[in-house]
Amino acid sequence: MYEYISGKVAELAPTYAVVEAAGVGYYINISLQTFSAVEHADNVRLYVHFVVREDAQTLYGFATKEEREFFRSLISVSGVGGNTARTILSTYSPSELRNIIAAENAVLLKNVKGLGLKTAQKIIVELSGKMALMGQQAAAYMSAAVQGGIYDEAMAALTMLGFQRAASDKALKAILKESPSIAVEEAVRQALRRM
Repeated sequence: MYEYISGKVAELAPTYAVVEAAGVGYYINISLQTFSAVEHADNVRLYVHFVVREDAQTLYGFATKEEREFFRSLISVSGVGGNTARTILSTYSPSELRNIIAAENAVLLKNVKGLGLKTAQKIIVELSGKMALMGQQAAAYMSAAVQGGIYDEAMAALTMLGFQRAASDKALKAILKESPSIAVEEAVRQALRRM
């Protein structure tokens, strides 16, 4: 429902932040990782996860989208609630957690306060496949972002040189398919040769 909340930090503690946005103060549960990231900031943007239960409505906030995705993965495991997931993310960073799951180190994961060995094993079993998928999605996203920037800059250069957009588009897409991390200047040179 909510993607993020941006605003002034009205109150901050290791477990929560009150962020004032558009005159409303939002009480947001945070991890120690997020607390460390926003500790000295006057204004913040927290990526949020909104939980609605019969007896409560709770906002969890994260300094990065990656941490929020880990939170969502953790609460998808049966027996792991929002506070347990937040405690796990307070103990380990997303990269440390990814390594623990990849190494299937349930004993290390069990060191989180309130987490038993069986729940730690269940987290590892259920998330090991998701971690690989999250890594692939992150790599694909970065590749697409890099390609998108190269494409946009090269297209702008070709348009300024007076070339038709349709012909430039066709040439650039073919070039980026062959060489995804090509430099903008080289992409323009190759496109000129192909048109």
